[in-house]
Amino acid sequence: MKTVQISLNSIDKVKSFVNDITKFDNDFDLVSGRYVIDAKSIMGIFSLDLSKPIDLNIHVEDNIDEILTVLDAYIIQ
Repeated sequence: MKTVQISLNSIDKVKSFVNDITKFDNDFDLVSGRYVIDAKSIMGIFSLDLSKPIDLNIHVEDNIDEILTVLDAYIIQ
C-alpha cells in the first residue's frame, strides 16, 4: 500500500479525480480524520472536509508508477 496526500478543493477536481481512478482495478481509500471513504465514490468524497488535504491510500502491488503519473495533478508535493 502507498499513501499520498491529495487536494480535492473543487467540484471539477473531484469529478476528474473519480474519473481518473475508476480506470484502475485497484482499491483506493480516502482518509480524513477518523473517516475512511471509498475514493471511487463521489457521494462519499463530498461527505469529507475538502478544504484540507486528504490522505489517499492506494492498495497496489505493481503499477504504482502509472497510477502516480495519472494522479500527479491532485498530489500535494
